[in-house]
Amino acid sequence: MNKLEDILRLNKQYIEYVRSCYRHLHAHPELSFCEFETSLFVQRELSGMGVEYKTGFGGNGVLGKIAGEKKGGKVIALRADMDALPISETVELPWKSTREKVMHACGHDAHTACLLGAAKILNELKNSFAGAALLIFQPGEEKAPGGARLMLEDGVFDGIEPELIIGQHVSVDYPTGTVAFGAGKIMASADEIHVKIRGKGGHGALPHLLNDTVLAASQSIVALQQVKSRLCPPLTPMTLTFGKLIADGATNVVPGEVQIAGTFRTMDETWRETAKQHIRRIITETCAACGCRAEIEIPDGYPCVENNVDVTRKAGYFAQEFMGKERVKDLQVRMTSEDFGFFSQKYPSTFYRFGVRGNINSNTGDLHTPTFRIDEKALEYGSGVMAWLAWRFLTEE
Repeated sequence: MNKLEDILRLNKQYIEYVRSCYRHLHAHPELSFCEFETSLFVQRELSGMGVEYKTGFGGNGVLGKIAGEKKGGKVIALRADMDALPISETVELPWKSTREKVMHACGHDAHTACLLGAAKILNELKNSFAGAALLIFQPGEEKAPGGARLMLEDGVFDGIEPELIIGQHVSVDYPTGTVAFGAGKIMASADEIHVKIRGKGGHGALPHLLNDTVLAASQSIVALQQVKSRLCPPLTPMTLTFGKLIADGATNVVPGEVQIAGTFRTMDETWRETAKQHIRRIITETCAACGCRAEIEIPDGYPCVENNVDVTRKAGYFAQEFMGKERVKDLQVRMTSEDFGFFSQKYPSTFYRFGVRGNINSNTGDLHTPTFRIDEKALEYGSGVMAWLAWRFLTEE
C-alpha cells in the first residue's frame, strides 16, 4: 500500500505523455490487421522505456515484458487493442483522423495510450515487485477471426503464461473518473451469418416460371425469429438480427441471387452451437420450399467475455483503493461482444470499463459513430488504474 502515492505521482507526471500518444494514435488510425504504423509506434515507445518486447503475434501484435527485480513472483498480463473502424470522423479536432474513412471510433487509441502510460509507471517501480507484467498490444479486435485468437494461436504466451489477464474499455455510459466491474458473463458471444440464396430469376409478371429468391430470403428472415421465440430456452439471453439484404433486381425483375447477412449473439456457449444448427436448418428448408438453394457461412466468431469472480472482486477492491469507493460502479451486462473473450476463456481474467463522458463530449456520439469523442481527462484514470491494478496483483500475498 505504500506505493499508492508513488503511482499517483507518476501517473500525474506521465499524463501529458499519455495524452500525446493518444492524439498521435487518434490522428493516424489503421484498420484491423493493418496496424503496421501503430505497431511500430508501440515498439518505438517500448524501446524508449527500455522494455523488452516481441512482435509478429496475430500479424501486428506486440508483447512487452516488464520483469520485476525481486525474486519469484507471479506473471500477469495487461491488454490493449490497437485497430480502428471504417468510419469517417466528423468531429473537428486538431488531432482529427488524417485518413479517409478510418477512425478510432471505439477508443482503441485510448486503450493503447493508457497501456503505454501504465508501462512507464510499472517500469519505474520494477524494483518493488517480483514476477513480470506482460503488455499485450493486440491487432484486429474489430474483425473476425479476432486478433486475440490469432495471438494465442501464434503462441504469444509460449514460455511465460500469465496467471491472470486484465483488460479495459472506454465507455460513454459512465462519467470520467469512474470505473465499472462485473463478475461472470458480461458480454455476449458473436457469430456472423452470411447467406447466398440462389434460384432461377426472371420476369416479375411470370412468377410461375421462376424461383422467387426475394421471397425465400424474406421468409427465411421471418422464420428465423422462432430461434429466439420458440427454440431458445426462455431464460437464455440471445439476439438474432439481420442488417443486410441485397436483392439486385428491379420492380419487375426477380434476381437469380439474393444475399442476406446478420449477427447472432448469446450468453450461453452450449446454446450457441445448438442455435447455429437451427439457423442452418431453417434457412435451408425455407429456401427449399421456395425452390431455391442456400449457401450458408457461419464462421466461428467471438466467445462470451466471462470475468473470473475472484479476480474481478479483487480488482474492484483495488480500484476502490486508488479512486475511492464511490467512483467504482457495477458493470452493466451487454449483448455487445469483444474478442477479449478468447483470453477470458483460457485464463482467469477481468475486463472492466472506464468512463470517458465529461462536459466536453456530453453531446457527442456513442461508440462506433462518426461523432464519437472521449473526455481526455479520463486518460489519467485509464492509465493509473491499470498500473495500480497490475502492481497490486503482482505484490499481493
